[in-house]
Amino acid sequence: MSEVTAGAVRAEPWPALRAADWAATRDTVHMWTQIIGKIRLAQAPMVNHWWQTTLYLTPRGLTTSAIPYGRRLFDMEFDFRDHQLRIRSSDGAEQAVALEAKPVATFYAETMAALHDLDLDLAIRPVPTEVERAIPFADDTEHASYDPAAMQLYWRQLVQAQRVMTGFRSHFIGKVSPVHFFWGGFDLACTRFSGRTAPRHPGGAPNCPDWVMVEAYSHEVSSCGFWSGAGEEGAFYAYAYPEPDGFGEYPVDPDAASYSADLGEFLLPYEAVRVADDPDRMLAGFLQSTYAAAADLGNWNRAALEDHPAARARAR
Repeated sequence: MSEVTAGAVRAEPWPALRAADWAATRDTVHMWTQIIGKIRLAQAPMVNHWWQTTLYLTPRGLTTSAIPYGRRLFDMEFDFRDHQLRIRSSDGAEQAVALEAKPVATFYAETMAALHDLDLDLAIRPVPTEVERAIPFADDTEHASYDPAAMQLYWRQLVQAQRVMTGFRSHFIGKVSPVHFFWGGFDLACTRFSGRTAPRHPGGAPNCPDWVMVEAYSHEVSSCGFWSGAGEEGAFYAYAYPEPDGFGEYPVDPDAASYSADLGEFLLPYEAVRVADDPDRMLAGFLQSTYAAAADLGNWNRAALEDHPAARARAR
């Protein structure tokens, strides 16, 4: 089968979802998230490393969070339970766009019309980034799939990844990103920083100006995340920029993890975590050991950058 049927949605906390079974839906929703992300990019003030452009996980899907527009705020949320894009303005007005099988061109037209109805008139660069075939949104009738069951399963995968990554993030008191969703690569990510500047990034992402990556990687990082496009069911990843000598040979947990020289990343198959006796512990071990590879080999000041927040907690 090419798509996931409604009967495939089960109650397992770490759901199974074969990448091949929802590829058409994933590629369509990827383009939808690019449209919404570019709307945030058009309106939100610049933040280091493009953090003002990302989406965030919610109990129902993915949101832009509040976006300024003149003296108002608005937000946009993909609701993967009721399968609607909800657009809400601080003046109380709301609009919705149905999430259903439809071409990207139709979704784009409906979304921009909904914004216009809310007196939110703005312009975006209407072409996707970080993809090999950048079909303008208004012309994209190729991507037109939407399997609601598959989207719920994928969102539930993100819920589990978000939980564990948020706990991992909490032990770092240096500069660290939120756990956020990058619509360019369609991945959930969290990035720690050493505090030092990095060599100029060479760029090279498809249909993305090199200066975008230069800003994204202006400082040394250890980054981790979850990407649905790798392996049988997606994969957790970890990398360092710049990559220190010996990074790929550093011993990391668990045994199911391996280093991809082609990608320059450690990868841990999602399915290995899903079937583990303790998935949280396995994933946390991967995140911590791959960070240690970057920090130890890169000579980070770990004593100054790490802490245990529970040890500092006091009754309020």
